[in-house]
Amino acid sequence: MDGNKNNCYHDMPMSFFYNNSNQTKDEWDSTHLIIVQVFGSLFCLFIFVSNAMVIAAVITNRRFHYPFYYLLANLAASDFLAGIAYVYLMFNTGEVSRKLTVELYFFRQGLLDTSLSASLTNLFVIALERYISVMRLKVHSNLTKRRVTVLIFFVWAISIFLGAVPSLGWNCICSLEHCSKLAPIFSRSYLIFWSVTNLLLFLIMVAIYMRIYMYVKKKTTMLSPHTSGSINRKRTPIKLIKTVMTVLGAFVICWTPGLVVLLLDGLNCKQCQVLQFKRWLLLLAVLNSVMNPIIYSWKDEEMWMTLRNMIRCVCTGTRRQRSSRANARALSSTQDNSTNITEEGKMSLQQAGKE
Repeated sequence: MDGNKNNCYHDMPMSFFYNNSNQTKDEWDSTHLIIVQVFGSLFCLFIFVSNAMVIAAVITNRRFHYPFYYLLANLAASDFLAGIAYVYLMFNTGEVSRKLTVELYFFRQGLLDTSLSASLTNLFVIALERYISVMRLKVHSNLTKRRVTVLIFFVWAISIFLGAVPSLGWNCICSLEHCSKLAPIFSRSYLIFWSVTNLLLFLIMVAIYMRIYMYVKKKTTMLSPHTSGSINRKRTPIKLIKTVMTVLGAFVICWTPGLVVLLLDGLNCKQCQVLQFKRWLLLLAVLNSVMNPIIYSWKDEEMWMTLRNMIRCVCTGTRRQRSSRANARALSSTQDNSTNITEEGKMSLQQAGKE
């Protein structure tokens, strides 16, 4: 290994790095892989459709034209990207992953890292937006559309940069002794940075939302005797906060185990057997993107009504198309029959005239 310290292996296939990380027996057989791809594709199809509907709901419903819902739609967009990343990963894993080039592996992992960074950064921005609005005793903040657009731009700029960091140089291609097991060309120091940073953000956001929730509860209790006629106005901030807290809770539950395992791999824990957990952790990540649209519609009645109306419109449109086609066929058949009757009548008259 000492002779490898000054060498770089950019042109080597990923099998070289998998062997270097002692990943020789941990492979899916073809049957297992097909099952995973089939069920994973169904999950990803749900991710695409549901998150696209959430984005469409925010765009079409004017009641959602507020900073909170714009950021929520951006969170749905990050889940949509996560679905793309999962599809690409599913069909480039197992034996196929060993044949990937270094650039394709960076692209595969970069999609996952970018989607995770976008989700986490979105949640952090939403937490700040909720904190500012609640502390000013407002349901929605005074952020303009321009500022929200700038925030969304920075969310994606930061996420894309973080997803590209390993390909920009923070990797172990030139120092194989620092390679991790879970990501064979990622440096262990990068895994430590990545996992610790995300876990700290989790703690900060949990603290922010606990502070917001306690503040709103306290203010609601104090104002309840004087605002009996505005129950919905009092409950709306709590509803929005509960929605985001549920989303954050699901995110923490689904991603914390994976981040802990990444941290253990970064610390080079040889007794932890991190390779045994990687597929289950990926399944948890997929479930998180599946759960978010369900949480939106479950916790937000307006969102659920909008999504339900969209489904009805699609179904009604399909029925109308079918009925219009059926009417067109019936009309054409009627016209054909009338034409045939007219022609037969003419022929009979001509024969009668001849006689």
